[in-house]
Amino acid sequence: MLNEFKEFIARGNVIDLAVGVIIGGAFATITGSLTEDLIMPLVGWIFGGVDFSSKFILLGSIPDGIAATDYAALKKAGVAMIGYGAFITAVINFLILAWIIFLLVRTVNRVVRKGPDAPAGPSEVDLLTEIRDELRKK
Repeated sequence: MLNEFKEFIARGNVIDLAVGVIIGGAFATITGSLTEDLIMPLVGWIFGGVDFSSKFILLGSIPDGIAATDYAALKKAGVAMIGYGAFITAVINFLILAWIIFLLVRTVNRVVRKGPDAPAGPSEVDLLTEIRDELRKK
């Protein structure tokens, strides 16, 4: 079983997968920053200065010493609430990431379909001529 595991690890697919996961994680960080630092502030500005990341519906009681509008502090205190602003941000982040992956896969598929130009082999007429000539020799 150990030898099978070594063969599995030695295959290029596992290394490619590991590299893909690492790059995907880094790319998700970039996409998250794009959403949170550029797109959502722009969307908030369009809707009159609304900060979506801290929009929520309070379901539980507010502990003493915490402002009713401080989403991060309420979340840290474990107050029951629906953080729909964070959800909207996550959905937009997902859509951006899915769109970029779609474009990447589409481009790779086009490149793979074209592939390198295969050398042109003999035509059907050339093959038939060769067969005819061989039969005449006999």
